[in-house]
This record gives sequence, structure tokens and C-alpha cells, in this order.
Amino acid sequence: MTQSFLVQSEIQHKWIKKFKTIEEQFKSYAEQNDIASRFPFENIEWLINEGYTLLTLPKAYGGEGATIEDMVILQTYLAEIDGATALSIGWHLSVVGQLFEQQLWEPELLEEFAEAVKKGALVNRAVSEAETGSPTRGGRPATHAVREKDGYILNGVKTFTSMSKALTHFIVGAYVEELDQVGFFLVPRNVEGVDIADNWNMIGMRATESHDLVLNNVKIPHKYFVEQKRKPGANGWILHIPSVYLGIAQAARNYAVDFTKTYSPNSIEGTIAELPTVQQNLGKMESLLLSARHFLWSTAHGYQLYEKDTEIWNETSASKVLVLNQGLEVVDLAMRIVGAKSLEMERPLQRYYRDMRAGLHNPPMEDMAYTNIAKSITGLK
Repeated sequence: MTQSFLVQSEIQHKWIKKFKTIEEQFKSYAEQNDIASRFPFENIEWLINEGYTLLTLPKAYGGEGATIEDMVILQTYLAEIDGATALSIGWHLSVVGQLFEQQLWEPELLEEFAEAVKKGALVNRAVSEAETGSPTRGGRPATHAVREKDGYILNGVKTFTSMSKALTHFIVGAYVEELDQVGFFLVPRNVEGVDIADNWNMIGMRATESHDLVLNNVKIPHKYFVEQKRKPGANGWILHIPSVYLGIAQAARNYAVDFTKTYSPNSIEGTIAELPTVQQNLGKMESLLLSARHFLWSTAHGYQLYEKDTEIWNETSASKVLVLNQGLEVVDLAMRIVGAKSLEMERPLQRYYRDMRAGLHNPPMEDMAYTNIAKSITGLK
């Protein structure tokens, strides 16, 4: 485990100490969970029992009140241990953080939901659809909501629902016919008509079990129509995504460094760490990580300092793109250093590579991030 960052807050100290106690246990599950495309239920149960799911719930609601900077540090550390576990729980942490920071729901509903979180509830947004692609592109969802006297009826299918089998609540994006616009609905898992398709079969982030969410005449009360489509703006809590991929890249770096210090083919004296070519790749790999790490963490710190989120929108968007692309290069360099052995299934590098590739398809999409940044600096809307 790399110690290349300064742990600052009491929350960070507390959780990193806890993570160290379960590091080897979580790692021992990772290979088989990946092969079987099995959700890391044991890991998530431990995180719930230890209170990690309360991390981003404000203290006023009975949570731990972690900052975005705390979340980024901890998610990076957790992802070094197991990327799929970190990405899965990160969606919950991000959603909870944004809901309460931006007060997106009515006060009574926030109080109600805070109580559910304190009892172990897990939430994620369900917004992607096969017909529309990434929700950041603005396509109208095929999932629709029809108002009735005592509630709404939802029908549709949502894709990429990470942590699907463990979630207790979904925040579903749907086209609201009466309003002719998109709205968001809180859907408890135990409502009749909610089903999980069990169709997740990807080469990356296999253990997240991001199956389709199927809604078949799902009836929910009016109060669970929680949000209408908002104007786009910076959301610092989405930095949980690059945090995970930074952690995976750091894990690849650690593996490669350890390999160079122990691998000694009989064609040379000493280990391959002494070879100039290997040293060049190690130096480049570390430089890429330093750049990505400091950009991400300075963005997380800066987000808390600006009065308007628009003042740090570009940094928030660029963080995922920069960290992901440089992280991919780090993993590639690590595999070049280890050589053909990096492709062996019993070694984690091939899993790190596949999981990193999955990050290309997490929001924000790279082209949309660049377009929005370009518009902001040219004054276009």
C-alpha cells in the first residue's frame, strides 16, 4: 500500500486505520469475485457495519460529515485494495453527499432518508438506458412516469445499475408525461414490480454486478417524486469516480515496483530494478501518478473553498479525464515492466487493466468534458 499522500483529518486517520485491518481479507476475495462476476457482499457488509455508509451524511443528520476531500482520500485508499468494492460504495457516498449538501429534496424527505441510511440503506442513481447512451448527452429516457390519483406508475429499464443486488433504494430518472420533462423518483427495492435483470457480463468492473434495473408498473407515492431536471453545475461528490481509478493505478504501480525488486532472471546480475529501461518506465509511471494525484486532490480541496460551484466546474470535469487517461498509461507501463507475466490470470495486473478501461465509460464522458470546458473558456453556452 502506497503512503504517498499526507493523511490530514481525524476521519481519514480513523478509516485508513480500519482499512489496514481488512486489506488482505478484501484482496483475497477480489480474484474470485472478478472471475465469477460476483458482488463483494462481504466487503460491503463490513463497510455498512463499521459505519462507512454514513461517511458523507452530514453530522446534523447523524452521519460522519466527511468532506469531499475526505471522501477522495479514502476512496483512493480503498480502491488500491479492491476497485470494484470502492466504485460500488462510492456511488452511495456520492449520492448521499450531493443530496444533503445541495438539499435536493424536501426537508421532511431528507430526514426520512437519513434515518434509512443510518439503518444500513444503500442508494444509487439509475439513469442510463440502452436507447439513450450516457445520460450526460441529454437524451430523453424511455422510462416514463404516469401520474395517478395516489401516486405515479413507472415503467422502463435502466442499465449500468452498479451495486444493483445490494441496493435498498434507487433514484430513477424518468420522463414525466404530465410535465413533458425528466424527473427523478425514489424507488425502494421492496416495491412490487422492481426487478434486477441479472445480465451483467462485462470484462471490466465485473464484481460491481451493474445489472439492468427493470421497472414493471411500479407504483410509488407522490412524495417520492423527489427532483425535477436541474441546470447542470459542478458536483464535487462525483470525484469519487477518479478517486477509484487513481487507487487502481496506484495498485498497479505498487505491484510493478515490488516485481522489479524481486525478479532476477539469470541473464543479469541483481534484479530488473537496476536496468535503465525499467528505471525509465518506473520514473515515468511515478510522474504520471504524482500529476494525477495532486490535480485530483487539489480539486477536491478547492471545491470546498469556492463560493460558486461554477468557479471550479472545469477542474471537476477535467479530474476524471486526466486521472483516467494517466491511470491507463500507468497500468500499461506496469504491464510492460512485468512483461508477459502481467497477462497471467492469477496476477492482478490484468484485472487492473480491465477495470481501468471501464472507467472510460463512467461520467463525465471525455468528449462532453472537453466540449463543456471549451465552451466555458470561449463564453459559449
